[in-house]
Amino acid sequence: MAKLAVGAVLSTMLVRFPWFRKILLTEKRDWPERLIFAASLGLPLTAGVLWRVLLNNNAADLTLSGAFLAGLLAGPYAGAIVGAMVGIPAFAAKEFAALPFAVGCGFAGGGLREICPPEAIWHFSPLFFTGLHRHVWKLVRRFEIDWVVILLAVPIGLEIILQAVGYRWPTRVFVIPGQTPVLWLCVIFATVLSVAIPIKIWNSARIEHRLQEQEKLLMAAQLDALASQINPHFLFNTLTSISSLIRSQPETARTLIVKLSGLLRRLLRSQEYFVPLREELEAIDEYLDIESVRFGPKLRVEKHIDPSTLDLIVPSMLLQPLVENSIKHGLSQKIGEGCITIRSSRENGHAMIDVIDNGLGVPAGDAARAKGTGIGLRNVNERLRVIYGANYQLQLDSVPGEGTCARIVIPELEAPARITA
Repeated sequence: MAKLAVGAVLSTMLVRFPWFRKILLTEKRDWPERLIFAASLGLPLTAGVLWRVLLNNNAADLTLSGAFLAGLLAGPYAGAIVGAMVGIPAFAAKEFAALPFAVGCGFAGGGLREICPPEAIWHFSPLFFTGLHRHVWKLVRRFEIDWVVILLAVPIGLEIILQAVGYRWPTRVFVIPGQTPVLWLCVIFATVLSVAIPIKIWNSARIEHRLQEQEKLLMAAQLDALASQINPHFLFNTLTSISSLIRSQPETARTLIVKLSGLLRRLLRSQEYFVPLREELEAIDEYLDIESVRFGPKLRVEKHIDPSTLDLIVPSMLLQPLVENSIKHGLSQKIGEGCITIRSSRENGHAMIDVIDNGLGVPAGDAARAKGTGIGLRNVNERLRVIYGANYQLQLDSVPGEGTCARIVIPELEAPARITA
């Protein structure tokens, strides 16, 4: 039990290092990666052998399982290197059979790796005995190679060889003697588990990493779909506005087309999911230039931007649908001057961005439904949910006859690296 605990602790400690997880994720490793794997596994195993030789504590000696495991996962030469590392201290203590046996275990694991499918190795589990009868029956009845049986048989065979060598030359190699049938079976069982437990721990880390990668790919796909939805929506609304001015105000329509081309050029040039708030506000300025030409002095824009928020990272094209919604539904039917206020601040580790208009407003129930009906607001709300989680949603507060406030609250993030499409 102590031997299995040492193996489990060592495996858990190693998998916490990112460079070790990276090596586990690749099946075809170059020589530097093999040497790093051999060193990261061989050094603590060597320390365990020294612990046994110097302090006479046997629990940390995992010579057989460690060398075999290194060969099984990293190839015969990596297994031989680990075998040599753990065998040299024992050889120096006059256990002369320890070094060739440990190197042989490394080559045995490496040879099995050369013929065994990689996924079959990772499927080797500490609970192998629950389905062992099915694997043996398959092997006997159909004469088909079952890799679970082979992966089980090789370490058992190595332990039997070790027991035979230790029985014939007791001082030439370290062995836990199976003096009774029950103890002999326990030793065999512990050897198999010493190989299976690290594989199970490391395979769980591989699966977790792959799930995280799949979640990232899924989020990127969702963001792509949402971005491809919002850009045509914005373009359609702007072209509709231009078409209404072509006959009555051709010069104004021409000016709008020029400004629209500049804004579209920016959108085509930027393929980033996230941008600093500074760049998002610049894009809003270009959009408001278009709307200002349409509305003239009837539209007034105010900004109250906290300078400390300008470098915060926000999803791209997040504010444009909010500003467009304020103009289209809040100010377009308003008599007299309309005002849009864009405000940003920081509070308790979050960035708060408000888009406020003094338009017609809507009843409270209609404001809540608007998030799920209009393309623009629904898009913003969905992107917040996908990126930051279900707790982050667009907040709409409106008072009929006084105006509407659209508020976005997101975690603060200042990062030089950006996620690009």
